[in-house]
Amino acid sequence: MVYAESSNLGKTYSLLMIKSFLIWTFTLAVCLLVVGFPLVVLMATVGCLLSIILQSVMPVSAVLLVAGGLIMFNVMAVVLAAGVLTLKGVHPSEVKWLSWLHGEADKMQATVYAACPLTCEIK
Repeated sequence: MVYAESSNLGKTYSLLMIKSFLIWTFTLAVCLLVVGFPLVVLMATVGCLLSIILQSVMPVSAVLLVAGGLIMFNVMAVVLAAGVLTLKGVHPSEVKWLSWLHGEADKMQATVYAACPLTCEIK
């Protein structure tokens, strides 16, 4: 009985870790594409220059090598950051600026119309 309960808890914990890792991966990838757009432009510029330089050394696969390296660098950065955040135990629901991810709407002030004090109390 004790083994069955501990096995079930282990499965639940591992599923929560996988879910947290996947949510972090999605969130960091979206943030890299949206917020990190200047960084992407800079990487593309450096990649173009690097591919022009490498073209003289290896004419067949310079562009493929540089493009693959930049894409792999971005993917590995996102996966590594998601893994570190998951292993530290930071869950995306604990992060304040990720309310858009959970569907939690910001508390907005209710609209008060100018005529309401005159008409709201009439029964």
